[in-house]
Amino acid sequence: MKPIQAIQIAFTFIGTVVGAGFATGQEVLQFFTRFGAWGTAGILFASALFVWIGARMMLAAARIRARSYENLNQALFGERWGTLASRFMLVVLVGVNAVMLAGAGAIFREHFGISYQTGLLVTVFLVFLLLRRGMGAVLAVNSIVVPAMLVFTLIILWTTAHGPGADRWLTLHTDAPRLAAWASPLLYAAFNLSMAQAVLVPVGSRVGDRRTIIAGAWLGGIGIGAMLLVGHIALASRMPGIAQFEIPMGGIARELGAALHWIYLFLIFAEIFTTLMCDIYGLTLQLSSRFGWPERAVTAGLLAVCWAGSQIGFGPLLSTLYPLFGALSLGWLLRMMQRPQWSVSGT
Repeated sequence: MKPIQAIQIAFTFIGTVVGAGFATGQEVLQFFTRFGAWGTAGILFASALFVWIGARMMLAAARIRARSYENLNQALFGERWGTLASRFMLVVLVGVNAVMLAGAGAIFREHFGISYQTGLLVTVFLVFLLLRRGMGAVLAVNSIVVPAMLVFTLIILWTTAHGPGADRWLTLHTDAPRLAAWASPLLYAAFNLSMAQAVLVPVGSRVGDRRTIIAGAWLGGIGIGAMLLVGHIALASRMPGIAQFEIPMGGIARELGAALHWIYLFLIFAEIFTTLMCDIYGLTLQLSSRFGWPERAVTAGLLAVCWAGSQIGFGPLLSTLYPLFGALSLGWLLRMMQRPQWSVSGT
């Protein structure tokens, strides 16, 4: 096993899953905290899925030597349905990344006093510049951003533990149906893992070493679970009032003073940036391997499409695609569970 490489896998796993939705607190609130104390059990369930399915995905990619997520989907569903699933995923990923790019522009405009278009162009340029280095850039950026995210998470935990309501994550009641509380972490894990294919498949294929992949999946899954749990503890201690905030974690960050609030804003941008970079990298490999186009040209084309989408928001498109992709994600997750030859414990 290669410990440094396992840590890089873990950081990339965390950086891909923990995006802007997590940073704002809305994902944690909607998928876990609103279910009260059951949200804690849901986080443990989701974390186990991240470890198990994340490892299986990367091991499968290494076994079949997948260059892109389309190779994995074809192995899962057959050539015809796997190709259709991959094309649909391509549309969703481009749409999601257009919205994330728009979010980066909004941060520049609203918090840094820089114009929206300048924010878009700076983000696009940085992503293109770093992706010229390929997988090395993806691993390097996540190795910087994710530790910073983890430190900020520990600060949130420290302040919450010394404030009122620190134990509400264990006692908070909810009127939500019990079935919804258990279905929510399944949907959360399915959606995020299927989206993470874009980068985890090439990571697994590149690394190859079984023990390193499994160690990286364990570290990454536990890291994601720990960050979810800290977010849940912080939000639960401030319920129900915190649920009124559009950006709940922003409200918590403001309580910590101006300096930490600025750090929080930087981390939101960094999480948007890392997820955008990971997704564009995965899509570049997908299109390049399928059509034989030069990778840099594909990266530039994808960023141009995302920039164009960020001008109009992509809201109506995503409101249609998200429910469909959620259903597809569950089918994908169940299929991943059913492949005995991709067992984590196998040889």
